[in-house]
Amino acid sequence: QVQLVESGGGLVQPGGSLRLSCAASGIIFSIYAMGWYRQAPGKQRELVASITNGGSTNYGDSVKGRFTISRDNAKKTVYLQMNNLKPDDTAVYYCNADQTWPKVNYWGQGTQVTVSS
Repeated sequence: QVQLVESGGGLVQPGGSLRLSCAASGIIFSIYAMGWYRQAPGKQRELVASITNGGSTNYGDSVKGRFTISRDNAKKTVYLQMNNLKPDDTAVYYCNADQTWPKVNYWGQGTQVTVSS
C-alpha cells in the first residue's frame, strides 16, 4: 500500500519559516520524481516545487528564491523548506510522487499552512 504522509504545516507569521516533510512508503522512492503542490480556497491546485529522481529542481514563479525542495532517498522523504513566508502562501500543501513509465501518480492527504499575523 502506497502512502505519502505530509507533516510540518501550521500557523506562522509573515516573514517566518516552515519545513514540510513527506515520508513515502510502498514505493521505490528513488525512481520517482517528487513534488509539492498547493491549493488555496477557491483556487486551482498549483505546482510549488518538484525534484526529479536525479535531483534536478523546478519551482513555481511565486516561490523562487524563497522555497527549497530536497530529497533524502535513504529516508524516503522529500522536504520543502519555506522561508520569508507571505499570506499568499496560505494553502493546503500536497506531496506528489510521479513515475513517468509506467505512468503512476500518488498524492498525500495534505497539510495546512497558514501565514497570518
